[in-house]
Amino acid sequence: MILTGRAIAAAVAAGEITITPYDENRLSPNAYDWRLGERLRVCDHDLDAAQPADFPEIVMPPQGFVLKPGVLYLGHTLERTASERYAQFLNGDRTIGGLGIWVHVSAPLGHAGHAIQWTLEIRVARPVRVYPGMTCGKVIFLQTFGASASYQALGRKYTRSCGIDVSRLYEEIGRHP
Repeated sequence: MILTGRAIAAAVAAGEITITPYDENRLSPNAYDWRLGERLRVCDHDLDAAQPADFPEIVMPPQGFVLKPGVLYLGHTLERTASERYAQFLNGDRTIGGLGIWVHVSAPLGHAGHAIQWTLEIRVARPVRVYPGMTCGKVIFLQTFGASASYQALGRKYTRSCGIDVSRLYEEIGRHP
């Protein structure tokens, strides 16, 4: 079950959902509008899943930054979201899709107990200028059913992410047959 905007506001007021920074004007009928953070990691070279990735980090200036096709950008949400009670689902929205921008395609689920600034995988179809703080998508909150297991309590590798997290798949390579 998806929480409505009013239910999200009530859950924020009750301390069941944390959104930092929070602005009630960013609520929509069934979601909260998230914004692009100011930092990007840029990768225009080959990657190896068994090795830590080297992504130089830049800070976007207020006048924006042009993203180019063929380059992988890792960004982050301006907002940090958390909830022990609700799972979260992060999507881009129609406004950036219409510019040929894809964000966060591979891992849109934030488990109950996730407390993170989301890392975004960003690709573009055409060169496009983006700006820190621009609205890029929506986060929805989902009621979970069944016995709850907090993502934080399980000690997963991406717990309490803050800012941009590069892939840590290299930590698993060779551990499993």
